[in-house]
Amino acid sequence: MDLLADLEARGLVHDSTDRAALAARLAPGQPPITLYYGCDPTADSLHHGNLIGLVTLRRFQDAGHTAIALAGGATGMVGDPSGRSDERNLLDDATLDRNVAAIKEQLGRIVDVSGARGRLVDNRDWTQPLTLLQFLREVGRHATVNQMLARESVRIRLESEQGISYTEFTYMLLQANDYLWLHDNLGCELQIGGSDQWGNIISGVDLVRRTRHVAVHALSWPLLTAADGSKLGKSTGARLWLDPAKTSPYQFHQHWLQLDDAEVAGQFKMFSLRPLADIEAVLAEHARAPERRLAQRALADDVTTIVHGEEAARAAAEAGELLFGGDPFGASAAALETVAAEVPSSRLAGGELGDPVELLVTTELASSKSDARRLLQQGSVRANGLVVRPDQGLDPASLLHGRFLLLRKGKRSYHLAEILGAEVDAPGGGR
Repeated sequence: MDLLADLEARGLVHDSTDRAALAARLAPGQPPITLYYGCDPTADSLHHGNLIGLVTLRRFQDAGHTAIALAGGATGMVGDPSGRSDERNLLDDATLDRNVAAIKEQLGRIVDVSGARGRLVDNRDWTQPLTLLQFLREVGRHATVNQMLARESVRIRLESEQGISYTEFTYMLLQANDYLWLHDNLGCELQIGGSDQWGNIISGVDLVRRTRHVAVHALSWPLLTAADGSKLGKSTGARLWLDPAKTSPYQFHQHWLQLDDAEVAGQFKMFSLRPLADIEAVLAEHARAPERRLAQRALADDVTTIVHGEEAARAAAEAGELLFGGDPFGASAAALETVAAEVPSSRLAGGELGDPVELLVTTELASSKSDARRLLQQGSVRANGLVVRPDQGLDPASLLHGRFLLLRKGKRSYHLAEILGAEVDAPGGGR
């Protein structure tokens, strides 16, 4: 299956310029194409709506093409009206600098921008030196107001109560100029983006055609929306951040693991880098036993690996098993450290293991000593998976990796204690 057909089969083609011409350009035997995808730094992290674009860049790159990831330091100063009912707050230079630096790091984790097959650029580099008169003469005179008013993003804002400012109205011209600059300087022939960007993308295609008298290409995918149908933006909709400080790898993994069966097939094809045949095989097995959530597990592992790396994905999966009743004695240290970031945790001295009543009060799993005794008598407390008895002190030899104690009250209340000064060769949790 050729690349364009593969993208279509994955549900990743919503609009495109001349389909036959693009297919011919991407056909085997043709030289590699250079394409770009841009993200504006309106926040200090990208989210999983942006991830479709980055993974699509990876698909092209893995197929031998050259990927350009663009951080929109210039366009971010103006604000894209697409998918919004009100104008963005303009960011100051210091905030933009921080956001661009953060976004560049995230782009570089997913797309290889270190070699001949990948570049990371910031459109401030060529936009800031432009004078107003240059911009009007070289870009503005090639765009008609009629065309600009016909763009859906502009039309919707014109019909709103607030309207649209001239600043945001010119956004599509700035983005069009990006395509022209990348075409002239880096040989870019294809821009990709979400369907809400189609008007902006086509403006770039048109500008290159009018000024350079050549045909370039464009492709968009269906917009990923929140459960309420709203656009997933950095300041709108329900967001799953790519920054681990905003959405931890565990929470990120859990999002995909909890997808409904009705959603998982489509998102598996969109986000996973597995060949389609492998995905279809997993989906067929999933259909035979949906309760095992095989498709969700495979998708969660794949996407978390793409964004956070294989080790973090493995730890997140293990942590999820632990917090849903798995055997702690098989858990790795990385999984327990992941759990420590998701549940109440503390550091305790080894001497505090002797009295389970005091331990439950100290870790706030019990509100009082009498509450702790009641929980212990009911057999409601487990330490590293084993029921704790009222008169039973905890043996340091039972600690996971010689230092971790995972306490569980009932089915879902956890506390992870790291026991200081109690390192021993524990019989469990040895990985």
